[in-house]
Amino acid sequence: MASAIRTRTTATRLLTAVAVLSGLALSAVQAHAAPPSPRTEAPAAVAAALPVVDMEATVLAAQIDPRRPDSTLTPGAKDSVLAVERALQARNLLDARWVDGYFGTTTITAYAAFQRSLGYSGLDANGLPGSSSLTALGQGRFTLTHQIAAGAKVQRDGYTVDTRTQTMLTEAERLLGFHLTLDQGSYNPGGDPTSAGTHDGGGVVDINVDGMTSTTRTALARALRQVGFAAWVRNPNQGDWPWHIHAAAISDTDLATQAQNQVGDYYLGLNGLANHAADDGPRIPIQTWEEYQRTH
Repeated sequence: MASAIRTRTTATRLLTAVAVLSGLALSAVQAHAAPPSPRTEAPAAVAAALPVVDMEATVLAAQIDPRRPDSTLTPGAKDSVLAVERALQARNLLDARWVDGYFGTTTITAYAAFQRSLGYSGLDANGLPGSSSLTALGQGRFTLTHQIAAGAKVQRDGYTVDTRTQTMLTEAERLLGFHLTLDQGSYNPGGDPTSAGTHDGGGVVDINVDGMTSTTRTALARALRQVGFAAWVRNPNQGDWPWHIHAAAISDTDLATQAQNQVGDYYLGLNGLANHAADDGPRIPIQTWEEYQRTH
């Protein structure tokens, strides 16, 4: 009987020892385990939650809206412009009453102030959104899609243009089947007083039409419009200049303010001159270079 009691006591002690050792081992594992982290959203989820600003639509609105006689919104741009305006308001650059999806002169002024706050000046701070300034404005507030870039400056016929403009001219040449020669390029501040500052920035060229018939000049203007230029045949009766074609690349982010105004006028059916007369060029569906590329 005593032997049985000793056996049970020994077994109990062994079981107790095993339980203690198991508990110690489990505690050691738990001690080395990483503490539970608070639940966080993945970066992609955070980005997806932010508004999306379509740069193409925003830049287009910034060209057209300031030229409108009313507060009509640029189709497809409202949500993007609202996100930009809210970001400007958050920086105390735009009063709440102007956060309306309309990129008019007040929003242009506010955006120019933001560009200056980034250290930009001159043409880089004229209120037309560029990729770098939009990206900076959108930090933590919106993401950017359909970005536009003027590209590097290159030489053509002895004049300076940006890469985007050069590519557009090359495509127009392909459509026409002949080479285009420039009479004036871009980035030419004060180079020609009759140009009223339209060539001060990028995206604007004058094309030589010497020896062309009226039919060929019209076909040239049509091809330029097709690839995304606001283009008009200019004649000596309109100003102190010879026959030529004036073309401004729609939505070029280096456009001078005067050229932006011409693009806005083009969309509103005007001739881009100071007299605000009706557009006298070939009427075709208006599109930007980026829109043309998506369909060709």
